[in-house]
Amino acid sequence: HEPMYYLLCNLSLADVCFTSTTVPKMLVNIQTHSKAIAYAGCITQMGFSFLFGVLDDLLLTVMAYDRFVAICHPLHYTVIMNPRLCGLLVLLSWIMSALYSLLQCLMVLRLSLCPDWEIPHFFCELNQMTQLACSDTFLNDLVMYFAAGLLGVGPLAGTLYSYSKIVSSVRAIPSTQGKYKAFSTCASHLSVVSLFYGTSLGVYLSSAGNHGSHSRAVASVMYTVVTPMLNPVIYGI
Repeated sequence: HEPMYYLLCNLSLADVCFTSTTVPKMLVNIQTHSKAIAYAGCITQMGFSFLFGVLDDLLLTVMAYDRFVAICHPLHYTVIMNPRLCGLLVLLSWIMSALYSLLQCLMVLRLSLCPDWEIPHFFCELNQMTQLACSDTFLNDLVMYFAAGLLGVGPLAGTLYSYSKIVSSVRAIPSTQGKYKAFSTCASHLSVVSLFYGTSLGVYLSSAGNHGSHSRAVASVMYTVVTPMLNPVIYGI
């Protein structure tokens, strides 16, 4: 269980930091009845939300691979998921998240923003800031959708592939008790993955559709506050 606990520590850290980028500022706004934020603070908030949000996504994919090795190659588990590989996978996740965050922040900094602008959201979201720019945003949109597709579809495809192999292996187990035991090791991770991608898809659909800013904000609360809050509860159970 040590590799999974190591990954869980990093996931918990990412969840705590992810909520810390938005919730404290939101609470201050509610308490002081002031919704102002400095430009530098807005870019910083956006950068850290990208960093820890993408890190969450990549860590869940690494954890899916861990479950795949545990169920499909149980006798080789300790050899494959050694501390060196676990550390390397986590380090790559941090580096990729940091590079993605830096790229998006630099793309926003090149935009010319209008003097008086208001973000119809409770935190600085990339899509909202791009829409409020006075300059051409074609390159920003291109980079945003390409990077989001690469870091969104790629990890999801890896997770689905891992679980397809897990299901195939579990179906080959003759006893019902053996199947239940195998699936029970994936229950927590599968719940967190479903919650993460389900809320992210809800935010995407609310942004793509003709929904108001209130609907987008409510959907965003689900993945910025509710999902990180439920993750330790799910793994604790």
